[in-house]
Amino acid sequence: MKREGTARDRVENAFLRALFKALLALPYDWRVPLCGWVMTWIIAPLAGYRSRIRENLAMIMPDMPKDEVRRLMRRVPDNVGRTVIEAYSGEEFRQRAARSEVIGGGLAAAVAADRDKRPVIFVTAHFGNYEASRAAMTGRGYQIGALYRPMNNPYFNEHYVAAMASLGEPVFPRGRQGLGGMLKFLRGGGKLGMLVDLHIDDGAPLQFFGHTAMTALTAGELALKYDALLIPAYAVRLENGLDFRVILEDPIPHTTPEEMTQALNDSLEALVRQHMDQWFWIHRRWKPSRTRRT
Repeated sequence: MKREGTARDRVENAFLRALFKALLALPYDWRVPLCGWVMTWIIAPLAGYRSRIRENLAMIMPDMPKDEVRRLMRRVPDNVGRTVIEAYSGEEFRQRAARSEVIGGGLAAAVAADRDKRPVIFVTAHFGNYEASRAAMTGRGYQIGALYRPMNNPYFNEHYVAAMASLGEPVFPRGRQGLGGMLKFLRGGGKLGMLVDLHIDDGAPLQFFGHTAMTALTAGELALKYDALLIPAYAVRLENGLDFRVILEDPIPHTTPEEMTQALNDSLEALVRQHMDQWFWIHRRWKPSRTRRT
């Protein structure tokens, strides 16, 4: 059921639309770091992101030095802000991401699957810029669809989805609304990008950083049902803050949805440990489930 917008939703959306309009009037190399600065020093304190980062790190890595915690409280929102305005930069971002180096065993596997018209599910996360890997493959001539979870703010969601679609279509909302189109796309040998690192109430109680994290099994279930390759895909932001290196890891072997999804969690954890400031520690990833699995 579609959520009705509130007065607060309208105010937040109006502020963000005005911010994006102002930023998009600037050259790309200026707007991206500036949006990172705005997120770090203005939005993150107001939205409670800093305290959420600190709480997550205290649970996952209680022995982390305080200086490193403070660094991540600055660097994580900076990456989030850059990611947001990049998504709204359309063709400028797509062309920049298309030039990314693509490495890893998953690249050859994806090329072979395309030749054989076998479906592929690229599983990524809120890391670096999760749209950059899709844009990089789109720039190489592949059509990569995307499965997304609609934003809570319906006014923001409307232009957010339009921005996502500008980077490659088709896009499918999670849930009944997008299910039919997504399944038809996969059955036809399509390639789909999806995220694995959000809390899902009725997900499976899997492990992530040594703690139980309710995780959707959708990617593994679809891979088994449609004989699709399941490839972990990440875009690591480079030191200049504007470019990326795209990593396509070896496909996850087909076993069970739980084992395959745990392998995805393990893959992401290993990468996050190498680049702690590039994962979205602002999420409530380790929430108790409100829905009992049967």
